[in-house]
Amino acid sequence: MSNVELKPTETRCGPAPGDEGARVEVLTARSVPLGGPRAMTVRRTLPQRARTLIGAWCFADHYGPDDVAESGGMDVAPHPHTGLQTVSWLFSGEIEHRDSMGNHAFVRPGELNLMTGGYGISHSEVSTDRTTLLHGVQLWVALPETHRNAPRDFQHHAPEPVALDGGQARVFLGTLAGVTSPVRTHTPLLGAELVLDAGASVTLAVDPEFEHGLLVDQGAVRVAGQPLAASELGFLDTGERELTLANEADAPARLILLGGPPFGEEIVMWWNFIGRDHADIVRAREEWERASERFGAVEGYPGERLPAPALPNATITPRRNPAPRPHPGRGDR
Repeated sequence: MSNVELKPTETRCGPAPGDEGARVEVLTARSVPLGGPRAMTVRRTLPQRARTLIGAWCFADHYGPDDVAESGGMDVAPHPHTGLQTVSWLFSGEIEHRDSMGNHAFVRPGELNLMTGGYGISHSEVSTDRTTLLHGVQLWVALPETHRNAPRDFQHHAPEPVALDGGQARVFLGTLAGVTSPVRTHTPLLGAELVLDAGASVTLAVDPEFEHGLLVDQGAVRVAGQPLAASELGFLDTGERELTLANEADAPARLILLGGPPFGEEIVMWWNFIGRDHADIVRAREEWERASERFGAVEGYPGERLPAPALPNATITPRRNPAPRPHPGRGDR
C-alpha cells in the first residue's frame, strides 16, 4: 500500500498530548485521496499527531464500501517501501498485487497478504474488474533495527473463522481465542477481524504486555465502556488482561483488533519509507528516483511507476514511541 500524498509530512514518534488518565484514547480519522482524477479516498487513523504507533503498527488506512463505478477503484502504480511490512485485508472486492520479487497475487476478503520491504521492495495494487464494492484496510508494521534491512518476502494466509460467545474472529497475525497465525513477523503482533452479533458482549483475553487498538469498520460499539463510532480507533495502553466489547445495535458490528508490545525505537516515517534518521530517507528516495536495484522492478503493470515527492526543506528528526502511560488505581492486575 502506498502513501500517495503529494506533500507527505514527516511523522515523529512522540507522546500523545494530554488525556493521561483516560483508559481508552479515541483517535479519529482524516480523509486522504489516493490520487487520480476520481481519487478513491481512505480514512487514515495512523499515524497522526495524537499517536504514531500501536505496538509496531504504524499506519492504518480504512476505506469503503467504495463503489468502483463511481470512484474508479484502486490503481496504485509501482512504488517503493523500506523498513516495514505491509498488511492487506479486505471485507469485499479484490485487489491484484504485483511486486519486484515476481509475485502476482490477489487480495481477497478474509485472506491476508503480508509483504516485507526491509532493505527495499516495490509493488503495485489495482482493484480487479470483478470488483464492484471495494472495502477493507491497509496496514503497515515498522521493522525493528535488527530486521529493518530484512530481505524481500511475501506471505499469504487464509485464517479460518473462530467462534466466540457472541461473535467470531479471524486471527491473521499473532494469537487470540486459542488460535495462532502461522505468519512470520519480526516483533510480537496481534491482528484480527472481529464480528460481534447484534446486542452481543464479548470479553477477550489479551496479553497485558501489549498495547491494543480497535478500529471500528461498521456499527457502534463500546470498548471497556468507551463508545466508538464507525471509523474511530480506540487505543488501550499496556496492562489490560481482558478487552470487553459490547455491540448495543440491532445489527452485527465489525472491528479490526491490533496489538503489540510498545515499539521502543526511534523511527522516521516519510512517504513510503521508514528509517532511523533523515539520511536514511534521503538515500532511499534518491535510490528510488534513479531506479536502483535496491527496489527491483514490477513487471506487468500497464503504466509508469510513481515518482517520489519532493523532500521537506527541514531535516526530518526521529522521535521515540510514546511510553506506556500510568493508570492510577488499576494496579498490576
